[in-house]
Amino acid sequence: MEVAFSGFTNSSERNTRPVINPPVPDVTNRVHPYRRPSSSSSRIYRDRFIPSRSATNMALAQGLLTIPRKDERKSEIVSPSKEAYRKLLADTMLQGRSRILSFSDRPPAPLKSLLDDPPIRKLRRIPQKPADTLGLTDMIGDNRLNLLDWGNNNLLAVARGDTVYLRNATDGSVSKLVTVSETSGPVTSVSWDPDCRRIAIGLNNSDVRLYDTTTNNLIRCFHGIHKRFVGSLAWNNHILTTGDAEGTVINNDMRIRSHIISTYYDHLDAVCGLKWSPSGNYLASGGNDNRLHVYDASRSTPLHRFNNHTDTVRALGWCPFQNNLLASGGGKTDKCIKFWNVSAGNCLNSVNTGSEVCGLLWNKNDREVLTSHGLPMNQLALWKYPSMVQMAEIIDHTAPVLYLTQSPDGCTVASSSEDETLSFWHIFEKSDKRCTPRTSSAVGPCNMYSHIR
Repeated sequence: MEVAFSGFTNSSERNTRPVINPPVPDVTNRVHPYRRPSSSSSRIYRDRFIPSRSATNMALAQGLLTIPRKDERKSEIVSPSKEAYRKLLADTMLQGRSRILSFSDRPPAPLKSLLDDPPIRKLRRIPQKPADTLGLTDMIGDNRLNLLDWGNNNLLAVARGDTVYLRNATDGSVSKLVTVSETSGPVTSVSWDPDCRRIAIGLNNSDVRLYDTTTNNLIRCFHGIHKRFVGSLAWNNHILTTGDAEGTVINNDMRIRSHIISTYYDHLDAVCGLKWSPSGNYLASGGNDNRLHVYDASRSTPLHRFNNHTDTVRALGWCPFQNNLLASGGGKTDKCIKFWNVSAGNCLNSVNTGSEVCGLLWNKNDREVLTSHGLPMNQLALWKYPSMVQMAEIIDHTAPVLYLTQSPDGCTVASSSEDETLSFWHIFEKSDKRCTPRTSSAVGPCNMYSHIR
């Protein structure tokens, strides 16, 4: 009897091992491991998992890879407080997650911040009525005078006729500094020095006097340096700049006996405003001749002569966060606020306000400008810089608001008018992000006078 054999075998095994035929597989029910099964099959065969890169937190994965294992930390001596801190930090940051790779696109649970939620900024309310109002008799209404100044000691100097008063803004008390004679008065300008130990007053008889505010004593008197009344004063460290009704501007050094160090004769009419830049490098002067001049501290002639205004230039203000940016306001027929880049010598913007611009203040804490106006509405206007969108308009005074000054913290504004009222406004507010001034590589405020012994 023959037996069928498969393969190569020894002759001795040919009679002992039968041929076993393997079963034929059922190819109809076989599922390929790399193909998606048919809809009729409920089982899915996969040979590996591919992680989702978009769902994997790479920073967390790197942290998990670099954290020492527990068996590696056994030899390390760790204080209980440090170990507790590690555990708290791991629980907070990892949220119990230990996997490095993620295999689904489901977003992880939001991580709760260790810090409190940022406070929601409340809506700002700009007052339409003053916080306080005082009556002022004998207040002179003249756009060539400057009768208000708020010092860094929180004392407000107010000139009324022949008398200068000091109001303490902390407790509201009022004291009299000095009363000048009728032949010398009235007082035409007041200005605190930066240290607030002295105050300068300009008089109708062209004198300039310095008083010690702690003793109310006269320290110094400049007689005969001007020909007409001194309506503008401005300090730059030890330098007192004075401007008169003739258009003369004089720089006086308070440290020396021969105090006049430079004189400018560039205005053709009364000097209505004087402002030193915060850096002390530039001096701006506005006049009744419709001209605006900018002087460099290192030059004896004007750096720029701007003739763009068509009426009296009285309102001046240097930007607190950009040293070379100057704002100016024009009179009755001009009605414009203009912004100047004094480094380049060009006008950046001009805005028609619709009324005479009498005063101008920058917000020390934010990018805003406050202006006071004359006819026809005698209003205060708040503007957003640089868009110059009007944020608010306040109508309270019944006469042109000629005098405007600001508290040391920049939040309160005092305004006065020929309507014999002194009003206090909480217009500006403190900002979380304070505007920081840009640094300047120009010379310091007194380097122009380094030749003085």
